[in-house]
Amino acid sequence: MNKPDTDKSFAGSIPKLYEEYLVPLIFAPYAEDLARRLASRSLLRVLEVAAGTGVVTRELASTLPAGVSIVATDLNQPMLDMASEIGTGQRPVQWRQADATQLPFEGGGFDAVVCQFGVMFFPDKSAAFSEARRVLKPGGVFLFNVWDRIEENEFAHTVTTALEDVFPGDPPRFLARTPHGYYDHATIERDLKSGGFPSSPRIDTVAARSRASSPQVPAIAYCQGTPLRNEIEARAKSRLGEATDVAAEAIARRFGHGLVDAKIQAHVVTVER
Repeated sequence: MNKPDTDKSFAGSIPKLYEEYLVPLIFAPYAEDLARRLASRSLLRVLEVAAGTGVVTRELASTLPAGVSIVATDLNQPMLDMASEIGTGQRPVQWRQADATQLPFEGGGFDAVVCQFGVMFFPDKSAAFSEARRVLKPGGVFLFNVWDRIEENEFAHTVTTALEDVFPGDPPRFLARTPHGYYDHATIERDLKSGGFPSSPRIDTVAARSRASSPQVPAIAYCQGTPLRNEIEARAKSRLGEATDVAAEAIARRFGHGLVDAKIQAHVVTVER
């Protein structure tokens, strides 16, 4: 299935809601995981692609030695603006708008390329992987993560199912189609080989917990802080609030009306150049 352009549109109020709700809900633990995996390596220069609002960038800045240079890029300037506004404390980071399939960097310039939950959005994954390999030094590492299938990610699955009742004739499928649509190990390995990586990747499946103070938090996070919002508003702009409420009610029925706690699961991929 071809992805609509709205799958890649992180604009308007989405960057702020993304940072406020989604980052602590699902992204923070995996950002820490990626930073830990890189910290054990000898690095001089690191490139991050699809940096979003900078959750991994901040972890890299606080974890890696001071002498390591960090360049953080994203296709969406509004997301990058939010990341730059939040900043990384006293650690200098170069922020740059860039397309992962056409990186504006010299070949062999980085010891590591890292990407958190961005690969799923690349229209040509093999091309993006080829670019990652091109800018890596020999012996460098490409490290990225992708969400497992939506059924292993309980809040996302609950929201997607709930919205089938709001739009029964044409339910929004963004979460299942894109964030949770690139989990098959064989497909990932095939695309990496097509992108020029000769060695087989290491793929670790990592489960974590997603916690929030109320059912409304994950409902707002997914319905209003991701491109799922674009799909909802394309069907009926006036029903965004209703859709969010229905999602919150479904989460409350499954996880309770107070603090909510659900499983999240992702694959972490490591491949050497």
